[in-house]
Amino acid sequence: MKKWIILIALLGAGLVGYYAWNQQRARRAEASSARPATAMVIQTNISFAVNAAGEITPAEQVSVRPEINGKIELLPVDVGDRAGAGDILFKLDDKELQQQRASNLTDVERAKLDLEKGERDYKRAKELLAEKLISQELYDNTRTIHELAKVALDRSQKDLAIIDERLTKTEVRAPFACTILTRPVSMGQAVSGSGGFNSGTEVLTIADLNSMVINAHVNQADVPRLIAGQAVEVSIEAVAGLRVTGVVERIAPQATIKNNIKGFASRILLKNVDPRVRPGMTANVKIPVASAEHVQAVPLAAVYTEKNPETGLMERFVYVQQGDSFEKRNVKVGVSDYFFAEIQEGLSPGEIVALELPKNQREKDAQPRGGERADRGAAGAPSGAGATAATTNAGNRAAALTPPRAGATGSTTDQRVTR
Repeated sequence: MKKWIILIALLGAGLVGYYAWNQQRARRAEASSARPATAMVIQTNISFAVNAAGEITPAEQVSVRPEINGKIELLPVDVGDRAGAGDILFKLDDKELQQQRASNLTDVERAKLDLEKGERDYKRAKELLAEKLISQELYDNTRTIHELAKVALDRSQKDLAIIDERLTKTEVRAPFACTILTRPVSMGQAVSGSGGFNSGTEVLTIADLNSMVINAHVNQADVPRLIAGQAVEVSIEAVAGLRVTGVVERIAPQATIKNNIKGFASRILLKNVDPRVRPGMTANVKIPVASAEHVQAVPLAAVYTEKNPETGLMERFVYVQQGDSFEKRNVKVGVSDYFFAEIQEGLSPGEIVALELPKNQREKDAQPRGGERADRGAAGAPSGAGATAATTNAGNRAAALTPPRAGATGSTTDQRVTR
């Protein structure tokens, strides 16, 4: 009895598996029949661009630190506030400096009086020495006292100038119109000056948010297409639908590796910054490479690339429908993107081309030639137009994409690595 139960269970599982496999095969066949096998030569616009992502940062960002030690007496700004050029950012308590200045002023006045007395004594001693009424030693002492009085006055004036300079540094003003980004200190907190060993206490971080830049990491394959001064299109992820214009400001001379991708740090200056754009937002940069308007084009899947065994050159060709069959025809390819390829020569508007390898060609390719199988890629067919020099692999582009209207080998990017 137990054997019959096991047999019935196995039979039921087999029937369920066969039904599921049959349904899956039917769905695959339906999807394959729904996919178009041909396309018409059309006129369209083609624009090819490469993309890079980066972080938005202010072009000018300053860490504000006091030059002298002190205690925060006035801090009128907070995070997010705007300050104009010359507006006060913070002020240190200057009571001790004011007291010291008053003491130095007294020293200066005393030194001036001592100098006046020394000048009178020295002048009188000079006259008496001429009449030989005093000794040379007394004259020399009077002259020395006069010189010391001049030195004391000079030292007192220098000390006063130092205090006056320190007093000017108790007030810190904005060097340009800015926005407060951070304020890590509070009123009454003691801070150290930047002249110390620890570079001083950071009181504020300010930046000009009217001038923003994007620090992007551009793939090494795309860097040769970047030029300083080139205009690029920028979209901001945090602000839906916002498109702004940027200009390539500079490109690093040396490559770096970021996220296991070798590339070059590029700085892109934003033009007419929208108030909604803030530092730290992620921006996507679209760098135009090549474009063509109102040109004859076919889907990229219709263009094939194969090496001519006689000439050794790479040839581009398509299969053009002629009644119930397809004719192989060489074409000259210009600009291409990820969807269409420009056809400069070889096709006329309205002609029909195959998007898949024709049946007779598949059968021909499947036959061995001279005892050896032709190298047709992983699927036994010639590779697509852009598989010669450019494939997309794990997000990294190969080094060669389409040069503007070149039509040369490697100038088309095919989404099919093999066919």
